Amino acid sequence: MKALVATKRVVDYNVKIRVKSDQSDVDLANVKMSMNPFDEIAIEEATRLKERGVLTEVVAVSCGIAPCQETLRTALAIGADRAILVQTDAALQPLAVAKLLKALVDQEQPQLVILGKQAIDDDANQTGQMLAALLDWPQATFASHVDVVDGKAIVTREIDGGLETLSLTLPAVITTDLRLNEPRYVTLPNIMKAKKKRLDIVTPDSLGIDVAPRLHTVKVTEPPARPVGIRVPDVAALVEPLKTHVKAA
Repeated sequence: MKALVATKRVVDYNVKIRVKSDQSDVDLANVKMSMNPFDEIAIEEATRLKERGVLTEVVAVSCGIAPCQETLRTALAIGADRAILVQTDAALQPLAVAKLLKALVDQEQPQLVILGKQAIDDDANQTGQMLAALLDWPQATFASHVDVVDGKAIVTREIDGGLETLSLTLPAVITTDLRLNEPRYVTLPNIMKAKKKRLDIVTPDSLGIDVAPRLHTVKVTEPPARPVGIRVPDVAALVEPLKTHVKAA
């Protein structure tokens, strides 16, 4: 059984985001980039499924500019067997990525596609759902536990009322939540091994996919600064404004 795992290169979660002076976009100059944390969880889960003998091959995929190869090498170091980069300088939006992934699924014929539930740069939370719709495959989003038994994926997901367990007939699409696992530390020997693993590069044109953006960003601005807090002398002074607020409501 083969799994296709999508990964995205994003601004590292420890970096404070800056906006360009012309407010056209986020400033990425000299900014540390890394793999989207939710995608790292997806790679880890696929690797664990392979270690349990459920999967025979894990293929990591990324769509974007040439430096995305670094993200794929990280995926290979975690445990992916090979990688595919859909290289393009175009600004990719969720629908375009979903179409690219569908084209790769048609080529690779995996039984399982695993993605992070969202990317921390745009928080779109759309690609997995769009891909499942394009493929007409069952989907389970926000997975916190995954088992594959007898040709079915048993997925536990967290919902407002508690936990929901779904049984999906494979092939299927799964998106990962934070509590699914804790990705392993990537060791130096595995980083060196990853350099020798196969990494193929294709283009949207070779896949026959139009990735022209459907949305146009008008302006990017920083969120307004939070008002400065105040100090109160005692509990009574703290409670009084709350009382006034409750009465007004």
